Amino acid sequence: MSMQGIAMKYSEIIEFHGHTCPGLVIGYRMSLAAMAALGVTRSGDEELVAIVENDACGVDALQCVTGCTFGKGNLLFRDFGKSVYTLYSRTSARGVRVAYHGRGLPPGLREDKPALISYLQDCPDDAILSVTETHSEPPGTARIRNSVPCRICGESVMDTRLRELDGQAVCIPCAEADIHHSNESI
Repeated sequence: MSMQGIAMKYSEIIEFHGHTCPGLVIGYRMSLAAMAALGVTRSGDEELVAIVENDACGVDALQCVTGCTFGKGNLLFRDFGKSVYTLYSRTSARGVRVAYHGRGLPPGLREDKPALISYLQDCPDDAILSVTETHSEPPGTARIRNSVPCRICGESVMDTRLRELDGQAVCIPCAEADIHHSNESI
């Protein structure tokens, strides 16, 4: 799929991200491919849910294109270090997994960043991506959790993230600080 005709939208993504780079273009292409395969439009709420397997530049493109965000709870991060996005449509109960493979990159292109970006913008999807239907269940909808104050620092923390320390409910940083402090005194 050529990106001509949708350059304005990509320029908005560049503005959001702060610069153009190969990773941003790849994330943009992956997101467009996933949405085309599902036949969906940008999510206003939780109609779509995305699972990303890296925390690189392309995830900014995915957020802009799909409407999946951490704040809405429909963007989930799995730290596998792979350029893979899985996008689910709750409306159609379908999902697709899009992986960047880059097998179609011409030799020597990786060393020329502007040429690489240009190639990534205009090459056919199958030169850089694979799109496969997934048959796994989508993650559940976001749940609002209670927050309680940490017994050490007093900051509000989601109840599912509390740790017990000497019979007290504390936040993870305070629990880890106590562990580090205990290890230093040994």
